[in-house]
Amino acid sequence: MSSDEVVVVGAGVIGLSIALAAQARGMKVRVIEREAPAAGASAGNAGAFAFPDILPLASPRIIRQAPKWLLDPLGPLSVPPRYAHRIAPWMLRFWRASWPDRLRASTVAQAAMMQHAQETLEPFLKRNSLIDMLRREGQLQVYEGEREFKASLEGWKAREEAGIPFKHLKGDEIAEYQPGLAPRFTHATFTPGWATIDDPKDYVLALAERFRADGGEIEIATAEALVPGGVKTSAGLRKGRVVLAAGAFSHHLARTAGAKIPLETERGYNTTLPDDAFDLRMHITFGGHGFVISRLRSGLRVGGAVELGGLDLPPNYARADAMLNKAKAFLPGLKTTGGKQWMGFRPSLPDSLPAIGPLPGHPEILCAFGHGHLGLTQSTATAEIVADLLDGGKPKIDLQAFSPARFSRF
Repeated sequence: MSSDEVVVVGAGVIGLSIALAAQARGMKVRVIEREAPAAGASAGNAGAFAFPDILPLASPRIIRQAPKWLLDPLGPLSVPPRYAHRIAPWMLRFWRASWPDRLRASTVAQAAMMQHAQETLEPFLKRNSLIDMLRREGQLQVYEGEREFKASLEGWKAREEAGIPFKHLKGDEIAEYQPGLAPRFTHATFTPGWATIDDPKDYVLALAERFRADGGEIEIATAEALVPGGVKTSAGLRKGRVVLAAGAFSHHLARTAGAKIPLETERGYNTTLPDDAFDLRMHITFGGHGFVISRLRSGLRVGGAVELGGLDLPPNYARADAMLNKAKAFLPGLKTTGGKQWMGFRPSLPDSLPAIGPLPGHPEILCAFGHGHLGLTQSTATAEIVADLLDGGKPKIDLQAFSPARFSRF
């Protein structure tokens, strides 16, 4: 193991998990963050460890639904007109990633990553005295009618082949798991392997506190450029082996080293309601409408959907309102007053897999970004993989599908 300092760019759940994993192996670690820990997507996500979610977003089902969704500016998938020309190359790659051979390969890779994430989560939490924040309540995926349910069965077959347990429900069985759903939801599937964290922002802040308590430094500065031997920041040059974990901003830094990676931004919206807004027993996914509702320590969070709109356009909180209105219709007893809205940036690559490994042309710089909706879920697996690479060891899963260089083929 080298004695050089490790410089992690990004203090979200990925960056801080990596920092703690490297620190646990005796490395000296510094974290660079432009705002504060948990200032980005790590603060406003649904709090889920979505281990059964092995199916890539790039799939024939999504391609078939996309035209209908795109016609609704407040629907599950939206591209603001001002951003359409910029997103076109990414959408082409997304379409190619949905081809059957690539979809199979991505699903196999995602399943391996999810298994590694599941295996590393509890040891990581116990090592950092955070296991009490974990809840294992499961998840309910609900369907409107026989047709929508049957359309999901191919995906459940893939999960079954990956060894993921689940139970299909119908009619009155659903209320035994979650009372109060509208009768329009005639079918559901329960996944017991789904877990949640008490509150994602509190969790990431706790990671930061533990990292500092063990001697780590979090420097508030803007990372401006990757340079030989380190990273140039607004506070000066920071030397060391660099781990690029800056979420949706990562590709801008990668470009300073001459690497072009097709990272795009999924702008996610949510509303967090008071915790007495509904008797929610578990995380519910309304897959046909592209959003979820989850129970956190801070309240009930209604959010999701995909707006491919980059980093600079102003938020469109009408999207959060639309999801909240649907949630009220789907859960008639839901009280929708007193909520707090939020918008954040999810870093998304066209094939739904993160970029983990050396930056093309720069073996001394490691990438750890592009997790899309699965940053929290895959955080501990990513941390162990990056710590293995920093330590000169062999990661426990094959990283070929996650290589940052994979996009150079296109």
